[in-house]
Amino acid sequence: MDTDVIEDATLTNYSLSDEPTVVAGERPRPSLREALAAASPRINPRKGTWQSAVIHGSVTALWLLLFARAFFLHGALAWSTGIAYVLYDTLLLAFVTVKTWPLIHRSLPARRSADGAKLPSMGVIVAAHNEAGVLPVTLAALLRQTQGPAQIVIADDGSTDGTRDLLTSRFGLTEPALGVLSAPSSRYPNLQWLRVPHGGKALALNAAIDVMTTDTVMTVDADTLLADDATLAMRASFAQSPKLVAATGILVPVCDRTASGRVFQWFQTYEYMRNFIARFAWMRADSLLLVSGAFASFRRDALVAVGGFDAQCLVEDYELIHRLRRYSVDHNLGWDVRVVGDAHAQTEAPATLGAFLRQRRRWFAGFLQTQYWNRDMTGNARYGTLGRVMLPVKAFDTMQPVYGLTAFALLLGFVAGGHGLIVVSIFSVIGLKTAIDLAFYLWSIHLYRRWTGLTSGTSLPMAVVAAIAEPFTFQLLRHTGAVLGWLQFLRGGKTWGKQHRSGLVGATQVTR
Repeated sequence: MDTDVIEDATLTNYSLSDEPTVVAGERPRPSLREALAAASPRINPRKGTWQSAVIHGSVTALWLLLFARAFFLHGALAWSTGIAYVLYDTLLLAFVTVKTWPLIHRSLPARRSADGAKLPSMGVIVAAHNEAGVLPVTLAALLRQTQGPAQIVIADDGSTDGTRDLLTSRFGLTEPALGVLSAPSSRYPNLQWLRVPHGGKALALNAAIDVMTTDTVMTVDADTLLADDATLAMRASFAQSPKLVAATGILVPVCDRTASGRVFQWFQTYEYMRNFIARFAWMRADSLLLVSGAFASFRRDALVAVGGFDAQCLVEDYELIHRLRRYSVDHNLGWDVRVVGDAHAQTEAPATLGAFLRQRRRWFAGFLQTQYWNRDMTGNARYGTLGRVMLPVKAFDTMQPVYGLTAFALLLGFVAGGHGLIVVSIFSVIGLKTAIDLAFYLWSIHLYRRWTGLTSGTSLPMAVVAAIAEPFTFQLLRHTGAVLGWLQFLRGGKTWGKQHRSGLVGATQVTR
């Protein structure tokens, strides 16, 4: 969505209720406006601490020192920047391997029980700005859910395409006034429409959260296709874990069938597998920070307590988890964030170089933004493993792409300069790291299959090829997108750019 206008937008655009909503026989539901009034300061960055300054400063100072060593040392040590990059990544792989070991004994996930009597109610929000081309497929998947959601709210963020005609003619909805939730569809009793002025995804989600009446809410992007039992799996997870306040499901990337789309889907499929295995590891360390806003669920009361999504952030889903974690510690609540292995969905992924770099630029700029805003948590023992381990790791992640691209540039320089012995030493290190990565690839795929029950796209021979090819192809593209994210962060840019839908739902040009 276009976020250029977000800085001047407020929730008052959406006419959120000043009073809590009262449902007969139930306690009053708090309104999001009340929460916003109580959550001050909310968006302004927190003051940094000396621990955070030392950690972040050391990461940059180390890079400068190692880069300088390239001009004074010989052999593999001249490539100290690359060695540091390799060692850091290998340590992370070791951590994930240890933390995911229990999955080796895990049976394939059984289907969830369809007994909805003991499950919390769930509402689904589909925030949409000019998404008429993809909404039919997304809504079709939501409407055929096993023990489906009590509410499906289309948060129409000022669409100017064919969304109105689609919702009225095909889905039986009556166009509501701005800021007013429509009556249920004449064809689908759980489907409703909320029109809001165009202000960005976060504000559209907040407007929907404020008018929903369910215990939990799920956010689903308009280009995301849920498996038939996805909402049931999420509801069951909340029923089993009273402290659970946020959960993400398993996303499988889908690109179009062009030549570039096939290549990007191949690399991104294995990337997503490894990432979700890593999320399981951080979940076991009670430090999971990343949920996918394309397919995530939350307890509504927790969302209201922290003030909803932050419209100032480029990655509102990632930023939200930081505030949930902070609020939990501040109020001694013991809240939990999890990844649910048997809740599955497919999502549109970039199929061209330009689209991929734009996505990764925004993701990394939003990551830097969130890391900066919450820098007081880095190194802070008050936040447990999250403060002592996870956020310091994220501090290194802010510079990891710079380390990676610097290492590659130095390698090219040594090759061009005829430094044969140095190059041989470097490729010895790279060869060893590739072997480690290959072992981790295969380990991740095996665990992923056992944990999720998904087997499509998990070819072991193709994983071997990907592990060998990735360091000098896809990995460099990821780092390039991240460096572009640094530039966007430093400029303060807030534009998402354009996304081209053509994988799941056909070719559609959508401005976001």
